[in-house]
Amino acid sequence: MQVVIIGSGNSATVLSKLLLANGFQINQVVSRNIKHAETLANELNCSASDFSSPIDENADIYLIAVSDKGIHEVVNYMPKNNKLILHTAGSVSINVLENVSNQFGVLYPLQSLRKEIDVIPEIPFLVDGNNQEVVEMIIQIGKKISNQVAFANDEMRLKLHLSAVMVNNFTNHLYTMAADYCKKEQLEFDLLKPLIFETANRLKKVHPNEVQTGPAIRNDADTIEQHEILLENYPELKALYIYFTKQIASFYR
Repeated sequence: MQVVIIGSGNSATVLSKLLLANGFQINQVVSRNIKHAETLANELNCSASDFSSPIDENADIYLIAVSDKGIHEVVNYMPKNNKLILHTAGSVSINVLENVSNQFGVLYPLQSLRKEIDVIPEIPFLVDGNNQEVVEMIIQIGKKISNQVAFANDEMRLKLHLSAVMVNNFTNHLYTMAADYCKKEQLEFDLLKPLIFETANRLKKVHPNEVQTGPAIRNDADTIEQHEILLENYPELKALYIYFTKQIASFYR
């Protein structure tokens, strides 16, 4: 199947390479920035364009992989040829595409994607379409590039997107704050990485509540008090520590 990629950022780069590696033909990369489009197109051995030139109308699939806000803008440039058009966002309604084609849907990668990665990680895809036939078509496309493909309508995708923010973005910010604390206290954050990896690895087999440890779940008031004293000079970190300690203690009580 022939594909036109709309976008040249992280998602567009990773998804286009994944499609190419699994038998899809990339015809064109279209981006607001022609230099970025050319960079990705050179890797894919296809043509490049910005929105001042016509978009190839011979493709079977048009994959919009731009920012959520950008989707609303680029649909105005899409050829209205009733080919399959997909966006890749978790928090944007499928209906943003309804005036472009009679075949439209979503192919949302539930993964953090970076164009610099050497090895493409496992990527679950959430799909939706404007009718059941289109849904089945997108599922088959998804199965060619992933072992995890599931249906998710607008509401389901938005809720999973929210959950992804909590488990990925929020968690990573806690890592950042801990790393900053370690640096200021002249400690090696790298010593914590095996703990991070081990906890994450356990989740492959068990529910998160089965791996919860720490002073809050043990009701270890002495250790909690010592920790709070250590954080006197870090009010933001201390506030988070107190909040999570109370949440964990309450949840497991």
